[in-house]
Amino acid sequence: MDDQASTVADTLELLHLNQIAIRAALEELSLWVSHRGSVHIHENVMAALATLDIHAEAISSGIERLRG
Repeated sequence: MDDQASTVADTLELLHLNQIAIRAALEELSLWVSHRGSVHIHENVMAALATLDIHAEAISSGIERLRG
């Protein structure tokens, strides 16, 4: 792997880790909101988080290809 591909892969990996951390924080907040009676908001947040999960898989795959 050349230096440019390595730099891109490293940067994408850091962004991916940030995405995972933000997802976890949002899920915690969503559960807190749900326990206080706003189930509809929790469902909306969880649907949005499902999209993040799909994108996270694609990002991981792209990073693996860059490192490959």
